[in-house]
Amino acid sequence: MVSETIQDALNAQINRELYSAYAYQALSAHAEEAGLKGVANWFSVQTQEELQHARKLYAFLLSRQGSVRLDTIEAPPQKFECVLEMFECALEQECALSVKIGELMTLARKEGDHATEILMQWFVTEQVEEEDTARDIVDKLKLAGARGEGLYLVDQELALRKYEAPKA
Repeated sequence: MVSETIQDALNAQINRELYSAYAYQALSAHAEEAGLKGVANWFSVQTQEELQHARKLYAFLLSRQGSVRLDTIEAPPQKFECVLEMFECALEQECALSVKIGELMTLARKEGDHATEILMQWFVTEQVEEEDTARDIVDKLKLAGARGEGLYLVDQELALRKYEAPKA
């Protein structure tokens, strides 16, 4: 059974993951409107990953006899000056999620909730990967430039990304 403190923290994280998915979907739509199908694809795949993260937390909470509480999702930013700004926003979002995952890990340790701590270890590893990937794209965009051939090549690379459902 999960404590009320952990339940509240997990519910908050579920809602943060859902907001993140919502924000990525907005980025995908903005990229699609700008004719950047590869960028739109990358953000669309990221949306699916964030939804999977929310589902993972949701299933865990229910398996521990907790209650899931879904809150209102705030509207994400909708206007961006360039692709670099979009990915800087994505990186900022991932860094913010990492902080919250770390806080959840600390709370689970404090509460002596080993099952939640183990789950959070998976998320810590996932966040390291998420931040690294977003930072890599930011770096590529800075090198390639915001327009022209460089952006075209980055867009083509991002078009190759496919969603892979996590293994059971």
